[in-house]
Amino acid sequence: MTISLRAFAAAALASLLTFSSAHALTVYSSVDEENAKKLLDAFTKATGVDVQMVFLSSGPAMSRIEAEKARPQADVWFGAPSENHILAKERGLTEPYVSQNADALPDQFKDVEGYWHAIYTNPLAIGVRTDILESRGAPVPASWEDLKNPAYKGLIQMPSPQSSGTAYSLILTLVEERGEDGAFEFLKALNPNVQTYTQSGTAPSGALGVGETPLAIQFTPGFLKLADEGYPVKVVFPSEGVGYEVASMSILKGAQNPDDAKKLVDWITSADGQGALSATKTYFLPIRSDVSGGTGVPALDQIKLTPVDPKFAAENKQRLVDRWTADVLGQ
Repeated sequence: MTISLRAFAAAALASLLTFSSAHALTVYSSVDEENAKKLLDAFTKATGVDVQMVFLSSGPAMSRIEAEKARPQADVWFGAPSENHILAKERGLTEPYVSQNADALPDQFKDVEGYWHAIYTNPLAIGVRTDILESRGAPVPASWEDLKNPAYKGLIQMPSPQSSGTAYSLILTLVEERGEDGAFEFLKALNPNVQTYTQSGTAPSGALGVGETPLAIQFTPGFLKLADEGYPVKVVFPSEGVGYEVASMSILKGAQNPDDAKKLVDWITSADGQGALSATKTYFLPIRSDVSGGTGVPALDQIKLTPVDPKFAAENKQRLVDRWTADVLGQ
């Protein structure tokens, strides 16, 4: 009798878990696990919608979504650069929904038909240890051009385009602003001021934090985290303009919970959802110009953004990286 009762209880629990799973919003997240959990927990708290999250980086997520196309196992793809969501749309893996907040988003942060919406952006920036520059009598830069100042000789860390997509984003930004030859003339002139080309795209902010370098170039989250933790770090968005990465989300075609999926789109693009980016300390920048990225961070419409053609970026990557290796490292 005891065994039967245990078996019944186990079966009942399994049934309950299956029911719960079937009714939770299932999210494939390509946002890092820590920050995805922060945001999705905030969504659940705000809406009451339960979420089951599976972390998958961009490539594996796309492969899994394609493999499950006939019988989708998730409702939403959350995160991954917008180019991936454009590809998912082209492959018929997602379905349209124009959020009630779409009008509040700049054109580059949404699909006009509603197949994807951006959720945050990370612009390039210069991280500055103001205390170190002050001790050296050196000025705080305001532009890319300022970084050629001889006062910064051997004081800058930036990633290497040979291993870092962040550094390639910088090359694309400069090509867009100066033309290809102008971009490489600038990078050659900058080279004497570069202390180290790091392998990782986030290593420069680590060096900035420990005072190994007073000037670093990368995407903003690492700099914003240092400033928030009390380091004497200023985040400078160069006046010529900055490239940026955009993380987006899509509702998967055949989603089992389309209504809750739409709630997630509406929440993350709302002022409250965008505010959660800073409130939960993700250090991602909001895509809405009416939402602050946190203390000392300008609204997005106050930062000059330099858009880059993703097709050009993909087709020219190896060539441009090879040119950097030859012209900059090999000079």
